[in-house]
Amino acid sequence: MNARSLFFSILCITPAFAEKPNVLFICVDDLRPELKSFGAEYIHSPAMDSLVESGRAFTRHYVQAPTCGASRYSMLTGKYASNEAERSNGALFASTKDADQQPYSMPRQFRENGYRTVSIGKVSHHPGGLGGKGWSDPAKPELPGAWDLNMMPTGPWKTPEKAMHGYADGVPRKRGVTPAYEHKEGDDMTYTDGWITREALKQMDGLAAKDQPFFLAVGIMKPHLPFACPKSYLDIYKDVKLAPIPHPEKPEGLSTWHSSSEFRQYASGGRDAWKDAEYADQLRRSYAACVSYADNQVAQLLAHLEKLGLKDNTIVVLWGDHGWHLGEHAVWGKHTLYEEALLAPLVIRAPGMAKPGGKTAAVVETVDIYPTLCELTGVPTPSGLSGKSLGGLLKDPSAEGGAAISYREEMETIRTPQYRLIRHRPEGGETAYELYDHTGADGETTNLAAGKPDVVKALSAQIDEMMK
Repeated sequence: MNARSLFFSILCITPAFAEKPNVLFICVDDLRPELKSFGAEYIHSPAMDSLVESGRAFTRHYVQAPTCGASRYSMLTGKYASNEAERSNGALFASTKDADQQPYSMPRQFRENGYRTVSIGKVSHHPGGLGGKGWSDPAKPELPGAWDLNMMPTGPWKTPEKAMHGYADGVPRKRGVTPAYEHKEGDDMTYTDGWITREALKQMDGLAAKDQPFFLAVGIMKPHLPFACPKSYLDIYKDVKLAPIPHPEKPEGLSTWHSSSEFRQYASGGRDAWKDAEYADQLRRSYAACVSYADNQVAQLLAHLEKLGLKDNTIVVLWGDHGWHLGEHAVWGKHTLYEEALLAPLVIRAPGMAKPGGKTAAVVETVDIYPTLCELTGVPTPSGLSGKSLGGLLKDPSAEGGAAISYREEMETIRTPQYRLIRHRPEGGETAYELYDHTGADGETTNLAAGKPDVVKALSAQIDEMMK
């Protein structure tokens, strides 16, 4: 089937938009499914909610890794990690030496098939996609050959590295000194995402004027730590009564619990989020404020797309790179293999798609995005990708999903509609397992592995089969 007829068959769209739709890919850093449209009623997220209403929300989308670099590696390459380095934040840099021997990255594949590719903000692990001093060396790209333009507007922070964890007035993070949250008076430009969005709108103007389809990726950095955004967004939540943190206890026995070292790099003024409920609620409100700040960036991108007359010929993807614990399992951060760290929003809106607004509970994973966008645009799908196209679920949200693989260091996990199995394989040690049944009320608090050896064996074998 050729590209034109394939696009017709999936989306049943009009001929004017069948050939080469644009792609607007919005990455949001550390965004768990803390959106009103995903069930968090107290969250103010009208733009992302409107995208859910007009697209397809995947409510059980799991990332490959609970850390930025490795998760973005899998999104951009469509591949599971093949070694320990690719499970780390340096995953993309670890793979660039052999870039020509690996399947092309998604933006490179689009670029070499007629698209103009532009990246603004944090799309790969480093905002702007460069390494070296200040993350500013053009000779050290994370994705060689991928982008026609790859940039991070740094404003008063001067370098992408300082902007990554920036506070107001160009102040960079100082480990152990600067706080976990900050909310100063000012407009969106007071913090880094305002600068990213302004540049993205400018680039969209230029792309609209070209006679060429585009792949525009915009990487929004909040709600990543520090939870820093204008005070107006925090004010939204000043009278909100938060529900108790579910299962806040530290797990007993085998687990992927950790001591929240990333979070502990920030000054707390002597307050303890594990014991001080008022402080914990302040952190949760600050996270929510940053979600609303990120949502306003999404609102501007979607509104500008429509203003330029591009809405009807542009596929929009909203992707969270992983979740984030807000006290669940006694963790403040990511880096576990629990649901809270691996479940993240995914929304895809395609021109003329069937049943817009219909959510799907099918289990899907980040590596599925690359083949999906290839299928929707008619760009050839490279061989060797780990995922599969979600075209069937875009056509029918009740279609069946699959299973999702994730990993962290020497541990792997598989999520099926019923179970999560976590496999621990320490070097020189004995393999051990956690098994959780998501049809029960215990969630991921009662390890059933000892009592269900057949399930453990079958799911462990499925991990090996999917990853080989």
